[in-house]
Amino acid sequence: MVIDKLDFILYAQHGWADTGKAIASLAHRLATPKTLIVAPNLGFVNTWLQINPLIQAVEQIAIETNARYPDTPIRIVGHSMGGLIWLEVLNRHPEWWSRVESLVLVASPVGGADLARVLDPLSLGVGIARDLGKNRRGIAEAIAKEIPTLIIAGDFDNGSDGTIPIGSTKFRNAQFVLLPGLSHAIMRHHSDVATVIKDFWTSEKTLTDIPDPDLTDILIQRLQLVSGITDAHHRDFTKAQVCFTLENGISICTWKNPLGIDHVFVSCPEGKCLYSGFVGWLHSENLRQTLQEIERKFTKNS
Repeated sequence: MVIDKLDFILYAQHGWADTGKAIASLAHRLATPKTLIVAPNLGFVNTWLQINPLIQAVEQIAIETNARYPDTPIRIVGHSMGGLIWLEVLNRHPEWWSRVESLVLVASPVGGADLARVLDPLSLGVGIARDLGKNRRGIAEAIAKEIPTLIIAGDFDNGSDGTIPIGSTKFRNAQFVLLPGLSHAIMRHHSDVATVIKDFWTSEKTLTDIPDPDLTDILIQRLQLVSGITDAHHRDFTKAQVCFTLENGISICTWKNPLGIDHVFVSCPEGKCLYSGFVGWLHSENLRQTLQEIERKFTKNS
């Protein structure tokens, strides 16, 4: 049945190892009486296989829905892999961008999920792992330049929401909110998440409100461009040793785990870890060359 004069279409997408029930409950917290909620259940088992069929399913639903309501604004909320699915859908349909009032990514591993990289280190296609380990920052940053975008991450164990490292949720051009104490699963429907989204929707922030990156931001962004790097949890930071210190007091630290996997950390002058990442054996040389480049350009003695 077609509903006249909708306030907006709200697409709410669940993620890996999930169904649409929890994210639909979050959508109902956000909806007005004249909101059309579209929260597809892609199937629990299907989320363990490959992401492409899931993207195609959501894309087809959106094509049909958008055609029925061609003048209705769109808002999107994706949890975990659901956010990745919508990044891919929007990347395929830039003609929709002008209609999208808001894109909200809740606990989405945009930079690639570290657990997925561990399970499929060579990207051979072990179930959904290769798809979840992919770095989609380029897509996300391009979209966020044109669509007001909010990132919501949880900090359950001082570095991640228990599943997704905080660092992997971040990218440029978007607003970022960190919610302490919230685990990955509970963020699908938690009231604090709904409050943050509503505040974002009612704020007067514009795309130009994103602050310019400082030296620390530039450094982290450069490390995230290293081929094969994946954002990691901060838990191993205490094992690392300082390689060099930048002109602003920021230090670059490294550590090689017992399997020979190279880790890199960025720490503030007070010794707090600001970023951590790792590369597999195939990409260790890429990381080494990048660290040499950073040291030449930014160290106190350069």
